[in-house]
Amino acid sequence: MVILDLFKLYAERSSFFAELFLEHIVLTGMAISVITVIGISVGILITRNDTLANMVISIVNFIYTIPSVALFGILVSISGVGNSSALIALIIYGLLPMIRNTYVGIKEVDELVVESAVAMGSTRKQLLFKIQLPMALPVIMAGFRTMVIMTIALGGIASFIGAGGLGVAIWRGITTNNTLLTLGGSLLVAFLAITTDLVLEIFEKNIRNRILGDVGRIK
Repeated sequence: MVILDLFKLYAERSSFFAELFLEHIVLTGMAISVITVIGISVGILITRNDTLANMVISIVNFIYTIPSVALFGILVSISGVGNSSALIALIIYGLLPMIRNTYVGIKEVDELVVESAVAMGSTRKQLLFKIQLPMALPVIMAGFRTMVIMTIALGGIASFIGAGGLGVAIWRGITTNNTLLTLGGSLLVAFLAITTDLVLEIFEKNIRNRILGDVGRIK
């Protein structure tokens, strides 16, 4: 049976899969960290100018439509083969949900709440960090969750341009016609994505309940 063969493969090559699993976490973790910082910063920035917001969101939407394999190929000709190109590609693809959700989350904050804060003497910085960002957090968290899962999944094909991670097992299985090896790598990517999603779902629900509860008390 395939399941038994898989368990046997994992047992026999445990060190191989463990190393790739760790590499995958490191690679995608680095990308997620950079995406979060850039995405939230840009999302905040474009709330100040609607024209800039439309332009930035249109650009990231366009980039998002480019097939990942094509983008990987373009980056190889620019930054070469390896983790650097893979990291850049993962960052580019992950920016859309973070920028868009940060922008939408802040823009959807009740104008009456904002006006009340301004009337009470809040500065721009206080308004952003004490009112807008906390109230936009559930929407931002939803975008973060989408970005994280997408980055983990996309990291599975990063080995096609010489990067590490579980994609190495997938690519090696494809090139050697070893279906079991390909399946083994793919299932570990799926396991990592699903497990991370479940953890983030708990955080997202807690944040949403806390924010909505605070809003309810304010009203």
